[in-house]
Amino acid sequence: MIKRKSLVAIAAVLGVLTSAAHAEDSLKVGIIATLSGPPAVLGQQLRNGFTLAVKDLGGKLGGRETEIVVADDELKPDVAVTKVKSLIDRDKVDFVVGPIFSNILGAIAKPVTEANVILISPNAGTSSFAGKDCNPNFFVTSYQNDQVHEVLGQYAQDAGFKKVIIIVPNYQAGKDAAAGFKHKFTGEILDEMYVPLGQLDYSAELSRIAAAAPDAIFAFIPGGMGVNFVKQFRQSGLADKITFLSAFTVDESTLPAQQDAALGLLGGSDWAPNLDTPQNKAFVEEYVKEYNAIPATYAFQAYDAALLIDSAVREVKGNLTDKDALRVALKKADFKSLRGAFKFNNNHYPIQNFYLTKVAKRPDGKYETEIVKTVFTNYGDSYAKDCPMK
Repeated sequence: MIKRKSLVAIAAVLGVLTSAAHAEDSLKVGIIATLSGPPAVLGQQLRNGFTLAVKDLGGKLGGRETEIVVADDELKPDVAVTKVKSLIDRDKVDFVVGPIFSNILGAIAKPVTEANVILISPNAGTSSFAGKDCNPNFFVTSYQNDQVHEVLGQYAQDAGFKKVIIIVPNYQAGKDAAAGFKHKFTGEILDEMYVPLGQLDYSAELSRIAAAAPDAIFAFIPGGMGVNFVKQFRQSGLADKITFLSAFTVDESTLPAQQDAALGLLGGSDWAPNLDTPQNKAFVEEYVKEYNAIPATYAFQAYDAALLIDSAVREVKGNLTDKDALRVALKKADFKSLRGAFKFNNNHYPIQNFYLTKVAKRPDGKYETEIVKTVFTNYGDSYAKDCPMK
């Protein structure tokens, strides 16, 4: 018969061995993003930002060697569900990071969170998961979709614009964009144009805009759609007559293609490359050196997602089996965000600053957005009050 002291000793040894084995296991992160077709540049920024952060952290998150598994959702919800289930069931990832587009988030949120895997969105931030349907396994390092658009609505209101036309893609994020703008702008909306996702020819819409002669337009036309829209808007001569307000239409993912056509156009954001913090300056410099491109919000928010995981895994000492402790550690957000001030609201969406930005040309010939002024400070989204989480 084994004596009690011997059993205690064996248990202690097994505990040490288990901890050692656990420490040696690699932590796996699944990235799901759009990496094909015209919007691929957005997904590439997400992937690059996260990968750069892991590199800066010595290939480890929370002290554990980290493996990154990347999946292309192809901007197809059914494909995204198949890919994310593979990340969970086959690759056994500990976290899923992504996606870019809100319709993809709507498709993958349930299979990820119901598998008790933490889903961190470094871009898509739909209203549907910010309020009553908030989820303890879902965290966002970007914003609630409405907020960035509220920046432009507030600016349009403060600038005294009377008549505005809205143009957005006909999907959830587009609807959130229009709603966000209208939360703050109380003037007349002359027209709301909902275009098919992926549309590249805007001649008909630009003719309607010219005929209506608004004070300003508000455009949320992301990725390759935005490249074409901005070029056609400039070529039509409307850029000299109508104030262009936008979100995710002129940013560092689209500017390399838009170039001078986008100069001076206004946007809203939670960040810009010229944000004056030492950490952000170092990030932008390193990103340019690594990828020969200026980082966009997609990259910086993904970089922050990696810092968030790093802080939480460190807090739980590498043990991811206690999901309650892991969620508490994530909610704590004990890391230094590239944007400066950052904390989670009760719905796991950030409370942060938002800015009006303008497109400018850098001394090195590259294009970037630059902060014009702060519009909102320590701003939380309006849906958090409906989230039952504390």
